[in-house]
Amino acid sequence: MKIGELARRTGLAPSTIRFYESKGLLNAVSRQENGYRAYPTEAIAVLSIIVNAQQTGFTLDEIKQVMPEDFSNWQHEALITALRKKIADIEAMEVKLAHNKANLQSLIQLIDTKPEGMECRDNAVRVMDTMGIPVGKKAT
Repeated sequence: MKIGELARRTGLAPSTIRFYESKGLLNAVSRQENGYRAYPTEAIAVLSIIVNAQQTGFTLDEIKQVMPEDFSNWQHEALITALRKKIADIEAMEVKLAHNKANLQSLIQLIDTKPEGMECRDNAVRVMDTMGIPVGKKAT
């Protein structure tokens, strides 16, 4: 199948398909006599795997390391190891994001508890002081 048909069937732009090919992720591509690329039906599955892997946080280099040139030769242990590592990375990111979320919620609470009638600039100084962040004050 030509690149236009592959693009229609996968929803990817032809330039994206050529990019994946240039990165060595799409290997079973041949050239016709007229120079056009010819893609096997399996290219649809390969592109789906690439897109799904990217959506779950895999880099193209990580995908290339575990993606076999021939699907009958998938390296089971390498794939399982890569998947487990990605799960651990996601879990670490979740912890970091939860910490960041808690910090932001605390900051919102601190800002929202502005005393009645306090000017915004004075509230900013109060917030910064509470957070332990020195605010430039004029020397006396």
